[in-house]
Amino acid sequence: MSIDYDSPVPLYAQIEEQLRIIITQPEYKNGKKLPNEVDLAKQLGVSRNTLRQAINKLVFEGLLSRKKGIGTVVEKTSISSKAKNWLSFSQEMKAQGITPTNYELHINWERPPSDVCAFFDLKENTKILKLDRLRGNPEYPFVFFRSYFSPRVGLTGNEDFSRPLYDILEKECNSIAKTSKEEISALAADKFLADKLDVKVGDPILKRKRFVYDPGGRALEWNVGYYRADSFIYTLEFERNI
Repeated sequence: MSIDYDSPVPLYAQIEEQLRIIITQPEYKNGKKLPNEVDLAKQLGVSRNTLRQAINKLVFEGLLSRKKGIGTVVEKTSISSKAKNWLSFSQEMKAQGITPTNYELHINWERPPSDVCAFFDLKENTKILKLDRLRGNPEYPFVFFRSYFSPRVGLTGNEDFSRPLYDILEKECNSIAKTSKEEISALAADKFLADKLDVKVGDPILKRKRFVYDPGGRALEWNVGYYRADSFIYTLEFERNI
């Protein structure tokens, strides 16, 4: 691996692109570890934070994984599909002719869970902005959202979060939400979600995690939404390359 320090392409993006090529080699697919971060950062002449930014992107894409006591290895290939476009909640609702409605909105500065720290590459004692929102249609709430934001974005907590979130990021913080990786799963409602969504404990809930990046591949938002199963259908449309 080598870095062009005179290139306009950010260092972490150069590293990310080279890692994508390297991990397709048979020895890495068969379980060979990547060099440890300290050695690789020295070899490339970059900081560990710069290197981690590149590695974290591949980890959250499911291409690499960090294994305690082992190191960073290539994940076994799995079948996945990607949608070419994605919408914010407000856009999704308006596309269906539904007026998005806010029922609760809470803002706090707090230390996030360890997986959120890893996503943003933060020290675990760092406080960042957390936004909780209970949203739905004019008749009733059907989704509870929790978002954490990179401190690099520059949100103060004084923004009008009743407005569309990505409009705020773009117009007030000069941060464009470009790419979203999503994970969909199901779970049974606990008491907290049952109270928020007006369902019974144990009722089915759709869990939708969203990892949002800017055009440079830098993490902007970590988000999870919990939807009433009787009020939300997640539809994807794919096009084959032929």
